[in-house]
Amino acid sequence: MATSASSSLSKAVKQQYMELPQGDKVQAMYIWIDGTGEGLRCKTRTLDAEPKSIEDLPEWNFDGSSTYQSEGSNSDMYLIPSAMFRDPFRKDPNKLVLCEVLKYNRKPAETNLRITCKKVMEMVEDQQPWFGMEQEYTILGTDGHPFGWPSNGFPGPQGPYYCGVGADKAYGRDIVEAHYRACLYAGVQICGTNAEVMPAQWEFQVGPCEGINMGDHLWVARFILHRVCEDFGVVASFDPKPIPGNWNGAGCHTNFSTKEMREDGGLKAIEESIEKLGKRHHYHIRAYDPKGGLDNARRLTGHHETSNIHEFSAGVANRGASIRIPRNVGQEKKGYFEDRRPSANCDPYAVTEALIRTCLLSEEGDEPVDY
Repeated sequence: MATSASSSLSKAVKQQYMELPQGDKVQAMYIWIDGTGEGLRCKTRTLDAEPKSIEDLPEWNFDGSSTYQSEGSNSDMYLIPSAMFRDPFRKDPNKLVLCEVLKYNRKPAETNLRITCKKVMEMVEDQQPWFGMEQEYTILGTDGHPFGWPSNGFPGPQGPYYCGVGADKAYGRDIVEAHYRACLYAGVQICGTNAEVMPAQWEFQVGPCEGINMGDHLWVARFILHRVCEDFGVVASFDPKPIPGNWNGAGCHTNFSTKEMREDGGLKAIEESIEKLGKRHHYHIRAYDPKGGLDNARRLTGHHETSNIHEFSAGVANRGASIRIPRNVGQEKKGYFEDRRPSANCDPYAVTEALIRTCLLSEEGDEPVDY
């Protein structure tokens, strides 16, 4: 099994140092999204006291030429603290700090999609938009081969692995358990986890989160997963189709509702939103993966519980549709709907913003409106 060399360093020896008192100082790990739109970067600074709010955290900077975000001749980028969580690796009083990235001229970096998402969320906050995102991922060895798969072949076909239990069905549960507990400690709104259809593939769910919190909590949950996998010497992949052929891909199904949808008779508002989504399918496909739909084209084939990327569809309890209305929502005539199109490596800020623009701001056409 290809695990990283660093994972075999003695964790017991490290723990001896981690237990040393740190005085009044606090370690704040600043986290940001790099120029790929899906990679995460981080670095740490010492603070003189425990920050109680975002306002207590100083701005910082980094070299954007090493993160695909600027040229070497003008490489300073600004880190603007945006959300703060407890640090499950260094423990209290230390912090994880999710940051927005600004360029040298204080304009948002190309992959800083939080800034417009936040603006759009503020426009509709009276409608109380709630989201829940189901993040699928695959555990790989450092050689890129799925964790636990035979080195020169394939495991048995799909069927017994989804929500499976047992050494021959669940590959890598230690990582899942460690990640879940670390998220709870950090204050991430993680609400569940399960083994997925392909062996070595898992899912965790984050939500319900209101507005901008959805993107903040999902990005930090992803960071924590990468960090946990690093300790175990393996890799978490959000590739939407990590293994070609007769294996399920990985998505990030997004559940959405408003105050009106959750109240009696809300099914009417749900159906109106779905009708709007149907007229703007290509805009959403472009927003639902970092490569403008190219990543998702490998996954949304119409097979393996997906819809076809070229067609919009909706149905009650239909896992092969673009939009699924859960059966109990159809029966109770209120609740939420699930957009099954976002890819596992989507930017949650882009996905939630697109849903608000189309469903609540009634935008049409292939381009977002500039407010």
